[in-house]
Amino acid sequence: MGSMEGYNTSSTDFIFMGLFNRQDTSGLLFAIISLIFFTALMANGVMIFLIRTDSCLHTPMYFLLSHLSLIDMMYISTIVPKMLVHYLLGQRTISFVGCTAQHFLYLTLVGAEFFLLGLMAYDRYVAICNPLRYPVLMSRRVCWMIIIGSWSGGSLDGFLLTPITMSFPFCNSREINHFFCEAPAVLKLACADTAVYETVMYVCCVLMLLIPFSLVIASYAQILTTVYRMSSVEGRKKAFATCSSHMTVVTLFYGAAMYTYMLPHSYHRPEQDKVFSVFYTILTPMLNPLIYSLRNKDVTGAMKRALARCKGVQRVSGDAF
Repeated sequence: MGSMEGYNTSSTDFIFMGLFNRQDTSGLLFAIISLIFFTALMANGVMIFLIRTDSCLHTPMYFLLSHLSLIDMMYISTIVPKMLVHYLLGQRTISFVGCTAQHFLYLTLVGAEFFLLGLMAYDRYVAICNPLRYPVLMSRRVCWMIIIGSWSGGSLDGFLLTPITMSFPFCNSREINHFFCEAPAVLKLACADTAVYETVMYVCCVLMLLIPFSLVIASYAQILTTVYRMSSVEGRKKAFATCSSHMTVVTLFYGAAMYTYMLPHSYHRPEQDKVFSVFYTILTPMLNPLIYSLRNKDVTGAMKRALARCKGVQRVSGDAF
């Protein structure tokens, strides 16, 4: 299964070792990943729909959250459909152009999510620590600046690193020991010396992780101080409810990404790398909307109102006939 024989490939195609390389568990793994993929699309789609249609969710926090859901839908769709199609067709190849496109989209979207999650902590900081100035500090213009800044940061990462990564000459063995075109796995196939570039890429990734993560830590340090001083028990509960959802998402996403991009090479093993990549490329896009909806009364309330509207429409339609 690991060799190139038996595949109709060109000299520029890559072959994924993938996740489905064990016959005894491949069918079950395919079913689980398919379920996660469709759940992620549905949950994020519902979240965007509720935020767009329910006036109670027309606030800066939910505006940012709708864009997080959009990024997650695009993010998981750049990786999982290719995996599932490969399994169904019995193929594991990807063209050089396809690998380049996947690498660029992955870097852009993951970068945008890094920055957006960091800036969402600023929103929570303003809401809890400066509630009277919240409408000014988190105006619609500021919200759009956060969205544009997040996408610009992610796009810059994609445009800078993708051309360099894919410009290296690759050896005869074009087997990527991964399930998508992630930079560290692709660079292992390069015939040239990549030490300098890997150092530059490491610095870029550290900055992209540490700058937003530092913003999260600084924001939540102030938030915890403010919440601790609150006299209202109900106010504390509400603050902890909204902040704990965001912190859970941040911990899951940043934790797995830090393992992948900040841990020295000597600590990495291909199988472990795949597990951590699954965590923040496949599981996180599904978990994000579930975490925000299950622990949030505003979202569950919007869901109940939407269902009530649907029942009302059905009742009116039935009476018309």
